[in-house]
Amino acid sequence: MRPSRVVLLGWGILIAALLVVEIAEITHLFTLPIQSAIGDPLAFVFALVFTTILALVGAVFIGIYASARILSKSGFTPFEEEMLQMRADVKELTAAVRRLEDARAPADPPGPEPPKETP
Repeated sequence: MRPSRVVLLGWGILIAALLVVEIAEITHLFTLPIQSAIGDPLAFVFALVFTTILALVGAVFIGIYASARILSKSGFTPFEEEMLQMRADVKELTAAVRRLEDARAPADPPGPEPPKETP
């Protein structure tokens, strides 16, 4: 199932906006002096709440992604399929070797050796 163009465009815009915010953080565009945090406690609380909300939204998205990956009913990966095929091959080879061993009858069954004569 392929996502529609609207969904892809929406996610593209969201990712671009987050990249702009990250670049602004790296360049210290949002950095405020400590005096402004002490001088305006309402702005400080607002910043804490905003950061907490963003962290919760991010955690929810990560949780949704992880649970969707874990609970999805997908088939085996190519590696797992190859391992299962090799397991079947090993079982088949083992059975073939057992059949060969059973089919091979000893020509002369070993018995007690005669005593050696001393000169």
